[in-house]
Amino acid sequence: MKPSLYLETSVVSYLVARPSRDLMVLAHQEATRAWWGKRLTLFQAYVSPAVLREAARGDAEMAKSRLERLSSFPVLPTTEETEELTRIYAKELSIPARAIADAAHLAFACAYAVDYLMTWNCAHIANAMIRRRLSELNASRGVATPIICTPEELMGMEDEE
Repeated sequence: MKPSLYLETSVVSYLVARPSRDLMVLAHQEATRAWWGKRLTLFQAYVSPAVLREAARGDAEMAKSRLERLSSFPVLPTTEETEELTRIYAKELSIPARAIADAAHLAFACAYAVDYLMTWNCAHIANAMIRRRLSELNASRGVATPIICTPEELMGMEDEE
């Protein structure tokens, strides 16, 4: 059975974006493309309505490209649990109202007990302090905590290829 993975919006955004002049962003874009091409099939990947809403925003051409890339992934339904966890995470993890979708991504990944949450969002998701507080909060509630990582962290070993 393949490990499960929640694919957060920033990953597909990096995948389809025009090459950046910022070398760090460009490196993340290349890592995303490499992971997508070589490793995606090793996982059962899911998205949520929050991912689709975010992917649909912004430049119409880029939004269309993001949504096309996401169209084949199963969508995890919104539930009372995902809504409650979104509220709890926003409050307890001090996620600002403007970034409520970040709390929702955490809620979907935790409520559905996925193995990995993949993101490039290091402000409110792939952040060491958030990871620690999320694990503590979830442990106290009996909720699963996925491994939160970037595409680089799930590339695998060189000898696996």
